[in-house]
Amino acid sequence: MEKLRLQIVIVVLALVAIAALIFSQQPPTLPGQAPVVAPLSGGVYTEALIGSLGRLNPLLDAYNQADHDVNRLIYSRMIEFDHRGLPQGDLVESWGISVDGKTYSFSIRENAYWHDGEPVLSDDIVFTIEMMRDEQSPLPEDLRNFWGQVEVYALDEKTLQFVLPEPFAPFLDYLTFGVLPAHLWDGMTIQEMIVSELNLQPVGSGPYHLQSVNVEGGAIRSLTLAANPGYYLQPPFVEQVVFRYFPDAISAMDAYQRGEVMGISQISAQALPQALKEPNLDLFTGRLPRLTMVMFNLGAQDLPFFQDVNVRKALLMSVNRRYIVDRILGGQAIIAHSPIFPESWAYYDGVAQASYDPDQALALLRRAGYAIPAEGGNVREKDGLPLSFELVYPGSEPYESIASHMQQQWARLGVQVRLRAVPSDDLLNEYLEPRRFQAALFELNLARSPDPDLYPFWHQAQTVSGQNYAGWDDRQVSEYLEQARIEVDLAERIRLYRNFQVRFANDMPALLLYYPVYTYAVSNQVKGVSMGPLYDPSDRFNLIRNWFLLIGPAGETTEQDN
Repeated sequence: MEKLRLQIVIVVLALVAIAALIFSQQPPTLPGQAPVVAPLSGGVYTEALIGSLGRLNPLLDAYNQADHDVNRLIYSRMIEFDHRGLPQGDLVESWGISVDGKTYSFSIRENAYWHDGEPVLSDDIVFTIEMMRDEQSPLPEDLRNFWGQVEVYALDEKTLQFVLPEPFAPFLDYLTFGVLPAHLWDGMTIQEMIVSELNLQPVGSGPYHLQSVNVEGGAIRSLTLAANPGYYLQPPFVEQVVFRYFPDAISAMDAYQRGEVMGISQISAQALPQALKEPNLDLFTGRLPRLTMVMFNLGAQDLPFFQDVNVRKALLMSVNRRYIVDRILGGQAIIAHSPIFPESWAYYDGVAQASYDPDQALALLRRAGYAIPAEGGNVREKDGLPLSFELVYPGSEPYESIASHMQQQWARLGVQVRLRAVPSDDLLNEYLEPRRFQAALFELNLARSPDPDLYPFWHQAQTVSGQNYAGWDDRQVSEYLEQARIEVDLAERIRLYRNFQVRFANDMPALLLYYPVYTYAVSNQVKGVSMGPLYDPSDRFNLIRNWFLLIGPAGETTEQDN
């Protein structure tokens, strides 16, 4: 399971009871006083979805975000995660973990039903997993291999058990797949599933079901979802959700201005200035599970200065990350101080934060023994070795502008940097994996992985053939990461990851630049919308059950009361 990571149920009954008590004790409305109102069921929300429809099947949407967004509303998952990355029960209402951390047992909600009225059973989950680990499955290979190592048992109709080959604390991350109804799909091969008509006639158990598909000119232009009145949790207030497909955010923005949609699935940097001018359009921004950094090849024998922490810190302190975020990225990012994402349960905000300070950066280089040669020149050197290296990066924006900015900043210190732009795939396959690089600007993408398991990227066992491309060889760090990925106790995991972050900040094996953000736009006619940090863009729908378009007097009966 070491190669898999490139990929607590909280019940607020007390708060609900308190809110209900306060609500029941509201005084009668006085003359001239605004009446107390509450959300009502009803209304239609229309969203401009960037992309096109392929298949409404959660096992076939790994490479189509538009499909994944729609499937999030149609299909339920065993587990979902809150904004801190803590697991919450979705289809399952409870679970337990054995003392040795290898056996997980789950209970499915008794009131969970498919849209066709059939009950959701353990066999449905077992069937879905069997399809995921099929060799012909279009899922990523590492995910297929993962499920090939896990034993799954249906103990009875509503209880099932997973047995892992070894303790693995991030296991719950892997239970966020959409579950398929076995009574409709069983007996099909993967090839038959891919071409099945059921991909456009989905039956799930989520808060919405497919009502209709609109075809114009031989292409699917939109689809309509209707609220599932039998949903096992609170049914949504919004009665219908209509998705209309657009090729990009600019055309989606135009549709909003024509009054054709109420929301836009993603506001790109190009569409942001236009969106900011709309007085009735609310923008919601959430941190994405991605981290852009500069990684050094610490094992390069011909570049010993990379092994000097003072040099690494000087290089970071001379980079104006605020300029990168505000001017190059248009404010669509957050400056990074830890390899663990902010607001994660494991994030430690007490780590040392290196600020932009060119003078201190220069002092650090002098302390490390690097000076401008007496015979002249602009490049610092030590023992005849110039402070010079090559930075490889993806040959597209915003990386082109970021690399150029850093090159200029470092030149002011007397550090010579040569830039090499390469295709994104080549950066990984031709440079990082074979360790044929000196320094690399790249983005680490941990989409759909709420657990902060960083073992693959920073453990010393991963330096040769794993994903520890920097070659950071720190035994204490490796011990923290080893223990954290097998420890079941959350408090102990928090302590281990705190220690890891402190050591990372002190040693600085890579220069952390920023976490990009995702911007979602919704008309202010839609109430109750909120969005926290995202582990996938579809997480913007985490609280869609709370959205509403209609209001009425408090106490009026709606479908929510039934």
